[in-house]
Order: sequence, then C-alpha cells, then structure tokens
Amino acid sequence: FTCTCDSDSSITQVDGPATCENDECSSNICGAGQMCFDPSKSLRSLKDFTCTCANGVKATGGVATCEIDECITDPCGVGQTCSDPDKRYNMQHDYTCSCIPDSSITQVDGPALCENDECSKNVCGTGQTCLDLNTSTHSLKDFTCLCANGVKATGGIATCEFDECTNSPCDAGQTCNDPDIRYNMQHDFTCTCDSDSSIKQVDGPATCENDECRNDICGAVQVCFDPNKSLRSLKDFTCTCANGVKATGGVATCEVDECEANPCGVGQTCNDPDKKYNMQHDYTCSCDSDAALFQIDGPATCSYDECQVIGCSTGQACRDENISRHSLKDFTCTCANGVRATGGDATCELDECDTAPCGPQQTCDDPDLRYTARHDYICSCANETGVKIGAPAVCELDECVSAPCGDSQVCEDLDTSMKSLKDYVCTCSNGVSAAGGQATCEYDECAMQPYPCGNPAQQECIDSNTSYVSRHDFKCICRDVNRQQVDGPAMCSKNECEAAPCGKGQACIDPVQSWESLKDFTCTCSNGVKATGAPATCSESVANETSSAPVPGAGGVPEDKSDAAEGTNDGDGDGDGDLWWLVYLLIAVLGFIILAGCIVMAFIYSRRRSKQIDIGTFNQVIAEQEAEMRYGSQNSALGMQYNQI
Repeated sequence: FTCTCDSDSSITQVDGPATCENDECSSNICGAGQMCFDPSKSLRSLKDFTCTCANGVKATGGVATCEIDECITDPCGVGQTCSDPDKRYNMQHDYTCSCIPDSSITQVDGPALCENDECSKNVCGTGQTCLDLNTSTHSLKDFTCLCANGVKATGGIATCEFDECTNSPCDAGQTCNDPDIRYNMQHDFTCTCDSDSSIKQVDGPATCENDECRNDICGAVQVCFDPNKSLRSLKDFTCTCANGVKATGGVATCEVDECEANPCGVGQTCNDPDKKYNMQHDYTCSCDSDAALFQIDGPATCSYDECQVIGCSTGQACRDENISRHSLKDFTCTCANGVRATGGDATCELDECDTAPCGPQQTCDDPDLRYTARHDYICSCANETGVKIGAPAVCELDECVSAPCGDSQVCEDLDTSMKSLKDYVCTCSNGVSAAGGQATCEYDECAMQPYPCGNPAQQECIDSNTSYVSRHDFKCICRDVNRQQVDGPAMCSKNECEAAPCGKGQACIDPVQSWESLKDFTCTCSNGVKATGAPATCSESVANETSSAPVPGAGGVPEDKSDAAEGTNDGDGDGDGDLWWLVYLLIAVLGFIILAGCIVMAFIYSRRRSKQIDIGTFNQVIAEQEAEMRYGSQNSALGMQYNQI
C-alpha cells in the first residue's frame, strides 16, 4: 500500500506513513538570542533554515556569528590603543589604532605610525652631528650625519677625510700630493716627476722620460733606436740587424736557414739561397734522381709507384699509369670480371637481391652480379601481373586511391589489375561520366574563347544551365536594344543598306543602323536627288539627252553643215559651236558620277563580304572548341565532321 501527503501528492511512502512535513526550527537549532525561520518544512528541502541575530546578522543552515571584537588579538602593538566601534560579524576590519602620546594619530584596520627620533640612538658616532628632520615612524633612515668640514651622509655615518696618495697612484720616480683630503674632493691628487718637477699630472701618473735602449735591450750586434723616450711610449724601440732586418719592441731575427728543418724529405736536396729572416719561403727542393725536377717552398714531385706502396686486394690487378708524385690516387684496381676502380679496391660482385628490395609476395632476380651492373634486378609479381626493373613491382593498383576524379565526382575502378590501367570511371552527380579522367560536369558556354556573343561591350552572354549535357542554350542579349539570340551572337545593329533597297545607280546610306530606327536609310541619285526610306526618283533628262540625241547624217537626219558640226566656231554669232561643247561637258560629268557610284557599291559589297566571313569564322571556331571539349584534342577533326553532319 502507499501513503500520500495531502499537502504534496508527490511525497509518497510504500508500506508505511509518508513524512509530509519537517520544521527544522522545532529543535531550537539556532540557540538562545537568535530567531529561526524554516521557509520550506518539506523533507525535500533540508538545511534551508535561517538563524538571525538581533543586530541583523544572519546565516543559512546553521547558527549565525553575531559579534566579534577585533581588538582581542591586539593588532595595534605597544604604545597604541585599539577600539572596535562595531562588533558585528559582518563589520570586520573597522577597528582603530591610536598613538598614546598623540591620540590624533590614528589608523583604521592596522597599527598607527607614531614618532621615532633616529638620532636618539647616537647613530652618527663621535665628532659628527646628527639631524633627523622627520621623527615620524613613517620616515625611517632619513637622518643626516654631518662632518666638521661639511661632508655629510644620509641614513649612515659620513666619511669625513680620504687621502688619495695613500694608495700610491703615481709611478716610480714620481711624487704624489693630495691638496684636499675631504671625501667629497676625490680625483684631485697630482703626480710630479722627480727628474723634472714641471712635468706633472692630475688624477694619474705623469709621463717622464724613459730611454728603452739604455739597457742594451737589442744585444751586442744589433742597433737599438728609441724614437720616443717618454714613459707614455713603451715598446716602441727598434732593433736592426747588419743585413737590414729589423724588429720593433724586441730583438730582431737576423738569419734563418729554412733547410735546417729538412722540409724536402728523402731523395731530395734542399737549398736556401737567402737566409735573411724576411726572405723566408724561398728554399728549393730538387730530386736526386733528376735535378730538373724541383719545387720552391715545398717538396718536389719525384717518381712514386702507388701500386708498390698502396696496391690492390688479392685477386685484383693493380696498374699505375703515371708514377710521378704529381699524379697520386690515379692507380687502377681491376677484377677478373672486368670491374675496375680508380684510387682504391674495386667491388667485384654485388647481388642486389640480398637486401630484399622487391617486397612481400614478389620474386627478385639479379641477372648480372657485376658491381658496375647495378639497378638491374627484376621484381616479379606472384600473379604475373607486373614486372619492374630496379624497383618493386606494382602488382595491383586501385587507381581511385589517388582521387583522380576530384571531390565532387564518384570514382570506380572496374579492374585493379596492373594489366588494366586508365579504366576507372568518374561520374558526376547529374549522371555525366568519363573513363580514364575527370568528367566535365558543368560547362559555362559564356566562358568560351573567343567570346561567343561577339563584342562584349555590345552584347551580354547568359548561360542559365551550365550542365555539360545542356549545351547550345546560352543567350546573347544586346545591351542597347531589346534583342537576343540563342546559341549565337544577336543582331544588335541593322544596316538597311545591306539589302540594296535603293535600286541600281543610287547610293545608300544608313546613318543609325539600329533595329529601333528602321526606314531611315537615304537613297541618293547621281544628280543629287535623295529619298528617305525608299528608292529615289531620279531625273532621266540628262541620261536620255545623250542616248536619244540624233546622230548627224544617220536615220534621215540631214547632215549639219554648221560650224558646230565641224567642231569649230565660225564666229558668225549664231552660237552653234558653243552648244556642242556644253554637251561634251555634261557627258564627262555623267561618266564621273557613274564611276563614283561603282566605287561606293564595291566598297559596300566588300564590307558585307568581310562581315559574313567574320561570322563564319567565329562559328567555325566555336564548333572547333566544342568538338575538342567533347571528343578531345586528337579527335577534334572527327568531332567537327560529326557536328557538321
């Protein structure tokens, strides 16, 4: 059975009464003088009662500490009184220390600083005056000791007098004098030469004369010279030999025979032509067997057979082609199998398979054990799928391990045998796949070179679907007019004269060449007549005047016997000669206009032809790039044929 509290149904007890309430204050847990309060009398909340003192100090879960007198521990020390105005537990560090001779000197939460005259302890000694300007305990070691001559020191005894000559700072033959022996007047002593009292030095030895040659320092056969006899210049004398060799500051070495050290060795003769000390490294070593072989400042190179001195190991033939000492380490050691080495023993045989270079499950074979035939061992796979010379064979290879497809494509190697390489397949998330290389998952046709929309300043290219399987869907949109074209450049400009709307013999000019401005072309006749948006109606009077003029003497027209017919001006005043000259002038002008029209038409035709060629070339380049991307660079021609079909 279960007992449940009516006040709190969550408090239950099986097989007995439940404990519903527990007032912790009922046992007088806070003690006398403190008030106890238990906010929750439930067994679920224990140690939450509060004990409160009369001065307001309280504690939760235990008895409160109502009062504490901080002066009980005597925190102020000797000569001071302690006072704790508030003994509540939560009002600590508020006690006050007051000096007994001067109660105005106080300190809260620590000892007060009362007076302390340091001179009362005779700290300066006999003959010195002590002065303590601040007798407070705040200011220690500030007393001053004053000598009779004015020398003073702070915080200790002053040094009244100091004779610097006591330490003998001057050199021998000099007299020291310290005019003022006060301690604060140091570095004022004077050194005076005994031989010349006018030579003196303050705060250091004086420089008197000293002839270093007077002690016969160079010996009996060398000449000594001291250029400066002052004590300031020592070790500057010169010793000179009879042959001119000299040395400064010491005895000169007049002669040295370099051959005495036997620098040439056995079988050679040494000769030193000049034994002066400054002529060293001039000796000559000559070979006894051949005096023509010599060497200056070192042994000569005579004959030297290295095969007799060094030689080769047993079983190897030694040969020294040049037995001169000029040619060392040039002897040859030759094995029976022909392997040779220069300057030392040859390594005749080396089985490279001894080091197991092929790895597990592979067999190694070294067909040629000669040392010169290295890196020729053969590693063979047990499954006969691979063979490698000079390195371990690759028996199996999962080509997808090297991640050849990249991060965004799935790689599958159908056959991991070495006999089947480049058979892995890269598959895109959209299903596009490629064998033996990465698949082209996306293809932005607007990124093609050259730019597929013609002039980038005039047209914008947009490829809304960059999937490789969705090509030829890019759009070329004119920037200035509302025209666009799929899979090719848009016709942003419109030259109406390309359609030859003016008819034969008229010049056409389209000033704007825009789709928004149609029918604004101008047709101009050779005689200057113009029309806009349609062929001009030219006057045929000039043209017909030439074609329909009667030919004199033909078609029943009587022959003109006038001056004009004869091409002369008879001067009779009838003007018939001047009329024919006007006709000839008009015919010439008409011919010039026709020639100019032909030139203009030829120029327009050539411009149209060049534009057609440019567009054709552009389309051909685009087709070549697409074929190369689809079928590879080697099969681009085949891809072009496929696209054309």
